[in-house]
Amino acid sequence: MKGFVFHSPGRSAWEEVPDPDIKESTDAIVRVDTTTVCGTDLHILKGDVPEVRPGTVLGHEAVGEIVETGRDVHTVQPGDRVLVSCITACGRCGYCWERTYGQCRGGGGWILGHVIDGTQAEYVRVPYADLSVHALPGTVDSKDAVLLADIFPTAYEVGVMNGHVRPGDTVAVVGAGPIGLASIATARLFAPERIIAVDVAATRLEAAKSLGADAVADVEEAPEQLVADLTDGLGADVVIEAVGAPESFELCTRMVRPGGHVANVGVHGKPVTLHLEDLWIRNVTITMGVVDTYSTPTLLRMAAAGRLPTSSLVTHTFALDQMEEAYDVFGRGPDTGALKVVLGGQRHEVLAVRAA
Repeated sequence: MKGFVFHSPGRSAWEEVPDPDIKESTDAIVRVDTTTVCGTDLHILKGDVPEVRPGTVLGHEAVGEIVETGRDVHTVQPGDRVLVSCITACGRCGYCWERTYGQCRGGGGWILGHVIDGTQAEYVRVPYADLSVHALPGTVDSKDAVLLADIFPTAYEVGVMNGHVRPGDTVAVVGAGPIGLASIATARLFAPERIIAVDVAATRLEAAKSLGADAVADVEEAPEQLVADLTDGLGADVVIEAVGAPESFELCTRMVRPGGHVANVGVHGKPVTLHLEDLWIRNVTITMGVVDTYSTPTLLRMAAAGRLPTSSLVTHTFALDQMEEAYDVFGRGPDTGALKVVLGGQRHEVLAVRAA
């Protein structure tokens, strides 16, 4: 089959790779029909995630069809259309018992496209399939469903829930890329008084408005002052960092009110200065982390009911073998207007796989 392979920082290619086999009795093989590119993938290509070894197929989000399962997979079967979660869960370790699947110690967590081959390929092996794929209702289109593999659970859990967004809050979202926009959309579920979006790209700020931001600010146009003006000088109750850069994180800490919350969602590849000399006296809470995807079933139900604006985030579609072009367009999002790119592959002959 073919997959998008990371070779070294700055070097990657869509090329022939070995077909996946079932290695454990809890595995499933999924034929990938739809996948996407994540900002984390861009961080990998820049060398910000050194755990990714050369030769790894990237990608951790997909919709596809089960083509084979190990003998201990019971919740899905060949022919089922499924969402492949960005997080794999063994279901047995202490973290999984607490629904903290991102910290799974039984061989799960964020492994697809990280420490094992991922979803940007024609087929993918998914470990612990019973807890790591979700059967999809027919009412949810694949290009919408694939956004529930990562960006919506991440925005909702790591940004909105960890940030403790409450009714009447002022919420500032720094970074109006896909994660930031999904943060805006899911923050609205909690009826904040206002949402303020900050970004460098006018197209993304317009997208933020369409998804419910009440005010927007270019990062070069004194966003701190805008937040201060709208809150009588107090600052935002919750500030969500959705970029992953030192400058954006420090901006967040300057915009949060005393007693407020900074929820870091962005993937950072460089050290960040934490100004404790200013923050210690202000009772500021800072959270960060990888998504656990405990919310995916709930978000799927909301998507099926038309309660999530998933389609509006998809700006570009490509065939699966246009992976390199999709990365280029997505990586130049401020110039191309790309928010979320979705790749859909043609159907292939079913693989011959070996059962465990």
